[in-house]
Amino acid sequence: MSLMLKLSTALLATTLLSNASFNLEEYVKKDLIKNPQIKVKGVELIAKKDVPYAKDWKAYMFLMNLEIKNKTDKYPETVYVNEKSGLVAMNLYNFKEHKLVGKNLRPELDASYYDDAHLIAGKKDAKHKLVVFSDPMCPFCQKYVPAIYEDVKKHPDDFALYYYHMPLTRIHPVSEVLTRVMEALQKKGKIDDAMKMYKLNIPLSETNEDKILEAIKKQFNIELSKDEINKEEIKKAIKADKEKATRVMLKGTPTVYLDGKYDPEVTSYKKLIKK
Repeated sequence: MSLMLKLSTALLATTLLSNASFNLEEYVKKDLIKNPQIKVKGVELIAKKDVPYAKDWKAYMFLMNLEIKNKTDKYPETVYVNEKSGLVAMNLYNFKEHKLVGKNLRPELDASYYDDAHLIAGKKDAKHKLVVFSDPMCPFCQKYVPAIYEDVKKHPDDFALYYYHMPLTRIHPVSEVLTRVMEALQKKGKIDDAMKMYKLNIPLSETNEDKILEAIKKQFNIELSKDEINKEEIKKAIKADKEKATRVMLKGTPTVYLDGKYDPEVTSYKKLIKK
């Protein structure tokens, strides 16, 4: 199947010596990060997978530990390497099917994603495990996540549902507070109340805690104080969830995993529900 290497406009592909092994950290430092104001503090390979329909190509999924303006953070990235020819590209494009090849590749989840603190529905020893990364203000999350939650509650022996907060604060600033509200309710065991945040009618740009808490009280008769949502344990839990999302290369919501594997369809679990 004919493939074309489609290079990112910001990041150009690099040709390696055909007899040289691919050194990921060297590639990132010398070829991927061109901005002298960004310092590469380290590179961690998360997963290496074969690329469907692209013979000899491998997807390298990794985290870059970057220092930008004296602030260090981790950023997920994927590059495609032809270990036979020595070519490297940011994207592989299938002309015949008019789509990117390998875009649905993700690392698989390990056992650490199935802890009791994130179990919100179903039984721990259920036949199948669902993991959801979500933002309550994401319109696609609003369409799918509450439905997944209700389905799991109806089939607790079949599914265990684990929930991770992934607020997209750049496009939904209000989610920064809402995820803390949800976490506070979850810690009280009030999962149904937490899920009501998906129906909250509020401007996406709202960041005032008093106004957000007042809207929640008015619309759902759920009362929380600023002290409750600003506890250090709440903030740490949200931060940990974000780090978990980063470690599996996630950049958008909703992201759903079924039995440890990424589900691009989001609702594949429905095929496992007994009629």
